[in-house]
Amino acid sequence: MLKELPRTEAEPEAPRVTEAEAQAMVRAVLRLFEHWKLSDAEARDILGGLAARTYARWKAGEIGRIDRDLATRLSLLMGIHKGLRYLFTDPERGYAWVRKPNPAFGGQSAVAIMTAGDIFSLARVRTWLDATRGA
Repeated sequence: MLKELPRTEAEPEAPRVTEAEAQAMVRAVLRLFEHWKLSDAEARDILGGLAARTYARWKAGEIGRIDRDLATRLSLLMGIHKGLRYLFTDPERGYAWVRKPNPAFGGQSAVAIMTAGDIFSLARVRTWLDATRGA
């Protein structure tokens, strides 16, 4: 006979990423974007169409509240960075990789994929790096 398990209460208001963690990720992603030599427009596209004014405030150190979508994007970007650091012992090669055409992306660069703006594009790059690293 089947027996129903006790249900776990959902906590939709519980943050998955703390405000301090999100702000630290913003600072790290801004440095990462500098290494990747992204324009502000490319960076804002990768961040889901972040407003120019908001991005300028971030660069000035005024980060503010990070919503769930942005926290997820920041987390994916940290995973991409981690994957590149595992694949390339020379950090500069990893930073350059994001601009190079890649057959796995139909000849497009990772930056071209990520600037599509949707969160799935970031996940695609991260998944590819994780799969390549694990092979």
